[in-house]
Amino acid sequence: MNPVEYQRMFEAEESQWWYRGMRAISLALLRPALGEPAPDAVKLLDAGCGTGNNLRHLAALARTIGVDLSAEALRFCRSRGVTVAGGSLLALPFAAARFDCVTSFDVLYHRWVEDDRAAVAELARVLKPGGLLLVRVPALKLLWGAHDEAVHSRHRYTRGELRALLGSAGLEVLRVSYANSLLFPLLLLRRTLDRLSGRHGSDVGFLPAPLEWAFFNLLAIEARLVGWGLDLPLGASVFALARKVDTGRPRQATA
Repeated sequence: MNPVEYQRMFEAEESQWWYRGMRAISLALLRPALGEPAPDAVKLLDAGCGTGNNLRHLAALARTIGVDLSAEALRFCRSRGVTVAGGSLLALPFAAARFDCVTSFDVLYHRWVEDDRAAVAELARVLKPGGLLLVRVPALKLLWGAHDEAVHSRHRYTRGELRALLGSAGLEVLRVSYANSLLFPLLLLRRTLDRLSGRHGSDVGFLPAPLEWAFFNLLAIEARLVGWGLDLPLGASVFALARKVDTGRPRQATA
């Protein structure tokens, strides 16, 4: 990712509508799946942690550590006071079966992840049997636009593609849901105009306060729906929650 994007991310992650809303949806998926163990009893890795703000929020659920390939990202993480290590998704610097939970938010789609199947296999390798993996990636090729070029995207996924990708690593897929669904028509219009106008640059930034409030609350509604067990049928992002199969117990049917 361009260094300037890390600065924008660092400044926006806590309060900008998209980051807040995606975090709410992530927690709505993860909390019920983890149950209510003491946070110290759960070891969680955020793989491709960026500037580290998700680690601060995930610390309410688990003992957290992040890993990222970028020295610039790690510098921002350390300024937040979170625990991080340098490393690639394709060769994580951790022993097998170390973590109860692994998260990876908007990483697998990057151009530097040349083999997303190998990356998912590596995420599965560091999970304990029965451990949970939560992944988020951008969705749907028709939404390709200036933002994708600015953040070095390689691919936008469908729900079926993400399900198959996790299944290729032998993971049991529990949930697959699109997100940023209620704003989908507006996002599609924006990306179409990007292509027609030749606009360049990312979408990371703050909107006028009324729009920030409105857009976040639409994502908060989606978080409630996802928390109630509803998988959304269309959206600009796609989430998948999966479990590493414990060979000591029967495998359940996938969602």
